[in-house]
Amino acid sequence: MPRLISLDKMRNIGIMAHIDAGKTTVTERILYYTGRTHKIGEVHDGKAQMDWMKQEQERGITITSAATTCYWNDHRINIIDTPGHVDFTVEVERSLRILDGAVAVFCAVGGVEPQSETVWRQSNKYNVPKIAFINKMDRMGADFFIVLENIEKDLQVNAIPLQIPIGKEENFKGIIDLLERKAYIYDDESFGKNYHTEDIPEEYKEITTKYHHIMVEKAVELDDSLTEKYLEDENSITEEELKRVIRLGTINNKIVPVLCGAAFKNKGVQKLLDAITYYLPAPIDVPPVEGHSPDDPENIITRKADDNEPFSALAFKVQTDPHMGKLVYFRVYSGSLQAGTAILNATKDRKERLGRILQMHANKRENREDIFAGDIAAAIGFDHTVTGDTICDQDNPILLEAIEFPTPVMSLSIKTGSRQDQDRLSKGLIKLAEEDPTFSVKTDKETNETILSGMGELHLEIIVDRLKHEFNVEAEVGKPQVAYKETVLKSVSEEYKHVKQSGGRGQYGHVLLEISPTDPGQGFEFKNDIKGGSVPKEYIPAIEKGIIEALHEGIYAGYPVVDVQARLFDGSYHDVDSSEIAFKIAAKECFKKAFRKAMPILLEPYMSIEVTSPEEHVGDIVGNICSRRGKVLGMDLKGNQHIISAEAPLSEMFGYATTLRSLSSGRANYSMHFEKYVEVPFEITEKVIEEKKKRKEEKEK
Repeated sequence: MPRLISLDKMRNIGIMAHIDAGKTTVTERILYYTGRTHKIGEVHDGKAQMDWMKQEQERGITITSAATTCYWNDHRINIIDTPGHVDFTVEVERSLRILDGAVAVFCAVGGVEPQSETVWRQSNKYNVPKIAFINKMDRMGADFFIVLENIEKDLQVNAIPLQIPIGKEENFKGIIDLLERKAYIYDDESFGKNYHTEDIPEEYKEITTKYHHIMVEKAVELDDSLTEKYLEDENSITEEELKRVIRLGTINNKIVPVLCGAAFKNKGVQKLLDAITYYLPAPIDVPPVEGHSPDDPENIITRKADDNEPFSALAFKVQTDPHMGKLVYFRVYSGSLQAGTAILNATKDRKERLGRILQMHANKRENREDIFAGDIAAAIGFDHTVTGDTICDQDNPILLEAIEFPTPVMSLSIKTGSRQDQDRLSKGLIKLAEEDPTFSVKTDKETNETILSGMGELHLEIIVDRLKHEFNVEAEVGKPQVAYKETVLKSVSEEYKHVKQSGGRGQYGHVLLEISPTDPGQGFEFKNDIKGGSVPKEYIPAIEKGIIEALHEGIYAGYPVVDVQARLFDGSYHDVDSSEIAFKIAAKECFKKAFRKAMPILLEPYMSIEVTSPEEHVGDIVGNICSRRGKVLGMDLKGNQHIISAEAPLSEMFGYATTLRSLSSGRANYSMHFEKYVEVPFEITEKVIEEKKKRKEEKEK
């Protein structure tokens, strides 16, 4: 089948924002106005189309990024609605990696909130062009101009207003389009669905002139020929010329157009759709995707958004469907493909067969015969493909840049009562770990418990909830635990000889290791400095394996070891008795011995916290943060709200939401994300080791 929509009329966009800014509501209105749905779904009723998971409907938040497709003015718009909660930051990360543009939604009352800054930084990492939509103009305390100022100052961007509001709070009734110099008034009786245009009201003429001047001035700066024309006569610049330079400036990330509205009351959504088609890029407007040859990282390959190029795509999400099995979402960068075709997973170097191609609408779907450059779809039939894998044409392999994911910082134990439940748990965990790269599973060998690790309390709560409802697992869940790590502070050399003789062939392995600390975040490094063959080459991998085993088990307090270099510099072997297993044991024991002498310390995750509170509660909140071993880094005033920036160890922050509510009578809110690992004070280390010992003894009983 030929392509139905030309590449220049396609838009791949994401809706991103701080939690509660109204992302899902904006998406629901877009679906309604584009005719994708005939009934508006509301988040607070648990009826939003894009929040289709049971856990999302119960909590009124977005947990998983949902994809959908709609049409507006002959354009096809693929939309991904992303979560705002920091525990699900992976969903934003993987969506931004494959999108061409984004709509950043801001609350007209809250303005630039902590998570808005986080998602903005994430989008800058991938150079995603953006439009800002200031939502909730009908809310008490809404102020378009203050939020516009905040966007410029806090996000350090060149914001260009394309609209200004008519009225605010309960009197918000429409917008003034600065390009057209027309007022759009929304009809409250039709719930904002109907609107009419009229001349700018007299009392808004002065402010319209002021902001029109700002818009024109910022736009012409992007084009030398327009600057000259503007200097001769400001009014000679046409609407078409302005649209052209604003589009170019947006695509090149030089400016951010700003619009406003009230999505819940259906005001301003049609104009937002117009702006998406006018200013955000089509797949052909963004630079060709870069990758490299699977065999040679130095051999850089580019692929243009063109159906005639070899096929290349990136899998960005895996979803387990109870009826369909494994769904793999992917973004096509180049070429085209028919259902049933064999392709290559370049990351795993495995052949895959593209079974069925599905066009997704949240959790509903329709079949497609083929797929083209610029498309976002889901596939059935991929057995080996996971998030971040490149799928491509077998004869023209390419490896695209994978997606980086943060490491989990919190864990909890889970235990089942029956064999049947254990089987269901294993199946469920395999599927959930495939879906979510920030979630990991391991078995504690000492206690024989299954340990789940994730990004925060809510993340783990949702996983346990899904195990219960989707996989029918009845399990006992332990208290959340902090993901501590171990490292060393000084370099130490140590020797270990593993000799065992029990009749017949014995075991002999002898190693000399030096262990030393590396820079934070560098992980583990193994260095082979054997000269003159004192340890044969074939035993080196076994030595490294033995050390890695010791790293995972932990030595000082039973937590994984990080940021350590192990250098093998000498040893000896026996012609008959030496074996891989002997050297593996010798290396493991030698590493443990050296580690204990190298000033081992415990590291704990430190969280970055931002609290927004009215002035009267600031003192109590600051005092409470300090009592949790936290430190306040700074305070800011935004409107009548105080913003407290702080850092504190994760171990002290459990249950903070409840404490903050009672300290501020429910008027303060906060956001928290992982910042770094830092050394645990000695007295706390002793407590942590003692608790771990106690837990182990209880389990053994």
